[in-house]
Amino acid sequence: MKRPHKEDTRVAFGLAVRRLRVKNALSQEKLAELAGIHRTYIGDVERGTRNIALINMTRIAKALGTSLSRLIAEMEDDLDGGNQRKSQMC
Repeated sequence: MKRPHKEDTRVAFGLAVRRLRVKNALSQEKLAELAGIHRTYIGDVERGTRNIALINMTRIAKALGTSLSRLIAEMEDDLDGGNQRKSQMC
């Protein structure tokens, strides 16, 4: 299976989920329980190997105690940071 590129939005979303999960001191299992999603699905999301549905994005954001817009803003920060670093290298 091909690994997703670090600038892939799925990877950036997963990194944002992981960062907020760790900040909230939640295990993947606990986050999955709170979101009503299977634990392995959370792991796939964090690795960027899932093309996550909007309903699951909303469930995860709620379980993290944040809004979906904040979670997406975190994702966009990762993407913008990667694009800024890339443009600085050119």
